[in-house]
Amino acid sequence: MPRNDDNVILENKRILFRNFAGKERKYNREGDRNFTVVLNDDEAKDLSARGYNVKILEGREEGEPDIPVLGVSVNFNGARPPRIVMVGRRGNKTTLYEEDVELLDWAEILFCDMILRPYEWEIGGKTGIRPYLQTLYANIEETPLDQKYSNNGHEA
Repeated sequence: MPRNDDNVILENKRILFRNFAGKERKYNREGDRNFTVVLNDDEAKDLSARGYNVKILEGREEGEPDIPVLGVSVNFNGARPPRIVMVGRRGNKTTLYEEDVELLDWAEILFCDMILRPYEWEIGGKTGIRPYLQTLYANIEETPLDQKYSNNGHEA
């Protein structure tokens, strides 16, 4: 299938079901790194119309709204590994690589900005688009000691 260069930029997003470590779980095979990004209604409609598999998470309690979400794959095995950066409140940045990206599974993430690269697939006559992470800036909550010893901190 031809490569699709129609990248998707999403800003100020919340992510759920993080598995940057690629650990085997109930709904995940060993080695599959991924997460789910929460979309707004307009993004969900647009991406669905473009062939992405947008799903709806039902509200957990009565009266809670349903939430549109999109599963995103994180792959370090291809020719273009993703650029992943943790950003602290003071703007200090830490680039994460394959061996330490699982830190994001435990970080208190405030919001994320990301670029998703589409991959068009076809299996058994069915087609779709699977988003792969190209770039992620994960803005994290820092402890007072993180702030004290950050690269931009004035006490370190």
